[in-house]
Amino acid sequence: MAASSPATLAIGLITAAAVAVMPAMPASAAPKPSEAKLRAQLKQLNTKVDKLIEKYNLKRVELAKAQQAAEAAKARVAAAEQTLVTAQQRVAEIARLRYQNADPSLPVFLTPENGSSAALLEQLTAEQQAIVQSVAKAKDDKVKASKEAAALATKIKTDAAAVDEQRDDAEDLIDDIEDKLKDLVPFGSGRNSDGSWAPQLPSGAEHITPRTQLMKEQVAKNFALPFSVGCFRAGSSGEHPLGRACDFMMSTGGSMPSAANNALGDRLADWALANKGKLGVKYVIWKQRINQGSGWRTMSDRGSITENHYDHVHISMN
Repeated sequence: MAASSPATLAIGLITAAAVAVMPAMPASAAPKPSEAKLRAQLKQLNTKVDKLIEKYNLKRVELAKAQQAAEAAKARVAAAEQTLVTAQQRVAEIARLRYQNADPSLPVFLTPENGSSAALLEQLTAEQQAIVQSVAKAKDDKVKASKEAAALATKIKTDAAAVDEQRDDAEDLIDDIEDKLKDLVPFGSGRNSDGSWAPQLPSGAEHITPRTQLMKEQVAKNFALPFSVGCFRAGSSGEHPLGRACDFMMSTGGSMPSAANNALGDRLADWALANKGKLGVKYVIWKQRINQGSGWRTMSDRGSITENHYDHVHISMN
């Protein structure tokens, strides 16, 4: 093999040195989870949270029963102590009567017709002893019941705290996934460089604008809507005939929504306002209030549940 020339050797050394000092190429970033995967995780975590809450409530019920048992034990002790006081008062009364009569025997009116005072005293003494014994047993039962109730209460509190912590952890994960889902909300088309929105023509079978269509689709993705959605409506005022508004019904027949659907409407209204800059939301009307991005303002009474927007969330688009 022929020896390398000095020039060739120098070039080789320079190339090797350059490779040695060249920074390593960064590893490619992990791909972001898809929307479908995030929603599947969110559904699993919601199920987990529901089970944890159910378990937590069962522990709370057990704790309440333990507390009731402890209170019942206290009541039994109080009753036993009252019985003891009564017995002691009876004994004291007998002793007083003896002293007043200066006679070791009982007064005549305490003596039974067919027995002696000694027999009566023996009877009362036996009765007193029985009462004292029952009181002592009640006290023992109370101590035992109280200890058992305290131990149970401690265990339930510990278990409930553990379940509560697990629930909090799951809810934190849900919040994290929901934040990621918020990042997946797309931007509506027609946004100008100054932040304003260019007018859009209605299109498609629903006769609504592209931004309205996008908003409607995103609502359907993020919420389990209980009833129908109405958007284009001819012959009315506002954005409906322009294809720039949708009504998301929370009840039917002009009735007030259930508590669950009322809360759903609250969440939907808040979501629309939180994403107004992305989607191009102009304003939201819900429960006789309007919010154009600067807070809720009460509207005048229009005379009915529907006209006052108590049964549906109205979202208007730019």
